[in-house]
Amino acid sequence: MMNRRTALGVIASALVPVTARAAGMEPTFLQPRLDDKSLPPMAERLPKVPRLVNVGAMGREPGTYGGEVRTLIGSQKDIRLMTINGYARLVGFDEKLGLHADILESFEAVGDRVFTFKIREGHKWSDGSLLTSEDFRYCFEDVLMNEDLSSGGLPTSMMVDGNAPLFEILDTLTVRFSWEGANPDFLPSLAAAQPLGLVLPAAYLKQFHKKYQDPDELEKLMKKNKAKKWTALHIRMSRQYRPENPELPTLDPWQNMTKPPADQFVFERNPFFHRVDENGLQLPYIDKFILNVSSSSIIPAKSGAGDSDLQSVGLDFADYTFLKDAEKRYPLKVQLWKRTQGSRLALLPNLNAGDPTWRKLLQDVRMRRALSLAINREEINKAVFYGLGRESADTILPESPLFQQSFADAWAAYDPAKAAALLDEVGLEQRGDDGIRILPDGRAAQIVVETAGESIIETDALELITDHWREVGIALFIRTSQRDVFRSRAMGGEIMMSMWSGIDNGVPTADMNPKQLAPTADDQLQWPVWGAHYISHGQVGEPPDLPAAAELVELVRQWRRSAEMPERAKVWTSMLTLYTDQVFSIGLVNSTLQPVLCTSRLRNLPKEGLYGFDPTSYLGVYMPDTFWLAGEA
Repeated sequence: MMNRRTALGVIASALVPVTARAAGMEPTFLQPRLDDKSLPPMAERLPKVPRLVNVGAMGREPGTYGGEVRTLIGSQKDIRLMTINGYARLVGFDEKLGLHADILESFEAVGDRVFTFKIREGHKWSDGSLLTSEDFRYCFEDVLMNEDLSSGGLPTSMMVDGNAPLFEILDTLTVRFSWEGANPDFLPSLAAAQPLGLVLPAAYLKQFHKKYQDPDELEKLMKKNKAKKWTALHIRMSRQYRPENPELPTLDPWQNMTKPPADQFVFERNPFFHRVDENGLQLPYIDKFILNVSSSSIIPAKSGAGDSDLQSVGLDFADYTFLKDAEKRYPLKVQLWKRTQGSRLALLPNLNAGDPTWRKLLQDVRMRRALSLAINREEINKAVFYGLGRESADTILPESPLFQQSFADAWAAYDPAKAAALLDEVGLEQRGDDGIRILPDGRAAQIVVETAGESIIETDALELITDHWREVGIALFIRTSQRDVFRSRAMGGEIMMSMWSGIDNGVPTADMNPKQLAPTADDQLQWPVWGAHYISHGQVGEPPDLPAAAELVELVRQWRRSAEMPERAKVWTSMLTLYTDQVFSIGLVNSTLQPVLCTSRLRNLPKEGLYGFDPTSYLGVYMPDTFWLAGEA
C-alpha cells in the first residue's frame, strides 16, 4: 500500500459495448420472473458501471449460463462457505493478492488514514433496493456503534490508538472513514475470508431495530421469530457471513433460499449481481448451488461416489488416491492445489494451561525447542505426505515475498541428542524405570495432545511423533475432542497441547496484518487467554506474562501504526524471527497438497492454485462466479 492509492472497479469507456450487448442475453433461469414482470430486465438490474471481468484475459474461457452444482457440507453452519467462496467484497484480493475495488466502484486511500469509497450508481441489493450511503451509515452508526448490538465494541481493524473512525457521508454514493493515525489493516480486513462488515441493507433491517420500529410491532416480530430480545432478533436477521435468513438482501453472487434447520440448502443466482463478463453476460454463470448436509467423516466417500460436483472442504491429501481412482467410474476430475498454511499440521502447546507444572514447562522456550528437535519431520513427510510436502517450522511459504529460509529451519532439524540435553536443562533429567522423564512434582512426563479427530493424517503423524518423543523420554497420549469444545476447553486451561494446522496465512505480503503471529484472538490454541485479552480490549482474559509474547503484541501495534511498506516489512521480519525462534507452535510439514474435486463438466476451475482460508478464501479469489458447466447434465 502506498501513501496514496486509488483503485477503480472498471474503466467506464470499456462498458459501453458491454451494456449495449446486455439486452437479449438474459439467463433462462430468470425468464419466468421476467415474463411476469416481477423482475426488471438486465439493463435495469445492473449498476450503471458494473464490474467488468475479462475472463479471457484471466487465461480462461468465457462461459454460458445455466445448471446447478451440488456440494457437501459437514454441518448447517457451513453454508458460510458460500460467502467465503462467493467472494463479493467491497475491496478484494485478486489471484496475485493485489487489492482492487469490487462491490465499490472505486476507493481512494490517503496516508492509510483517510479512505473514500465510491458506490456504484444503480447498484442494487438482491431484492432490487438500491445500495446507497444510507446502508453504510446504518451499519456504522446504528449497529457497529450501538452498544446493545455490538457489546464488544468496534472490531480491532476499525480502532486506531483506541479511537473509532470519523464517518462521513459525502453524497448518496460516497462515504469516507478517517482516522488521525494510519490504519493499514482497514482495506485488507475488507478483503478477508471473514470480512469486516461495513454495509447492511438498511431498508430491510430497520424493521428489527428499536430506533426505527414501533415497539408493539417489534414485539410481534420478536414473538414470531421466537426471540427474547430485539438485539438477538436483529443479530439473527442481519447475519451475512453465515447467511441463514433467506429474506436478508445480499450483494453476493448467490443467495440462500432455505431457512434452517434443513438437510439441504439451495442458493440461487442473485439477479442484481454487479459483475459482467466481456461478452455482456451477467455473472454468475451457474444458476444454483445445492448444499447437502452430510457427516464430515463420509464427505470423501460421497464425493468419490459422484455425489458432489465441486468439493474441497472435507477432503484431505489422504483421500487423493481414492478420489483419483473414482475418475475411472464417474465423470469427475481431481486436481491438487498447494495449501497456504504455515504448517499442514502443528502441535500447539497451551501456554495458558491450567496445570501449573506444565504451564511453567511449556512457557520455557527450551522445552518447546526440545519437543521440536525431537521430531523426525522427514519421516512424517515420507510416511504421511509421500514426500511431497516441505519439512519446516510453522512459518510462511516461499511464495511469500517475506520468506527467509532461516524461518523454516528454526529448531526444525531432527536432533534427539540436543533435544535430550535441553530437557535435562529444564529439570527433567530424572527418568522412571520405563525411560519416561519425571516432572518436578513427581509425575511422569506425559503430554496429552488433543485433536478434533477429523483426519487420519493427524493420527498418522501423532503415532510417529509418539515414537520420536519416547526416544527422548516424553510420553505422548492422544485424546479426541469435538471441534466445538476445543475453544472452551483451551480457554479453561484444560488442554495441555493440541494438534491443529499452523498459521493460516502462509503467503502474506507486508500489507497484511501479522496478528496471526501474536496472541490476538481467543481461538489461538497456544495462548487463548492472552488472545482473549487483546481482542476484548482488556475486558476478559489476561495480558501476556511471557516477555516474548508481549513483544509480539507490541510489534503488531507497531505494524498498525506504520504508514510505509518498508516499515511493515521490517515488523513482519522481526515477528517471524521471534515466532520461529521461540517455537510458539511446532510446525511439521508445509506446502502440502489439497485435493479439489469437480465434475468433468465444470470449466474455469484452475488446475493449480493456492488453497487456504486466509488470504485466498478457499476458492474465492479464483472467482467461482466465472465457473460454468459445459455439455448436458
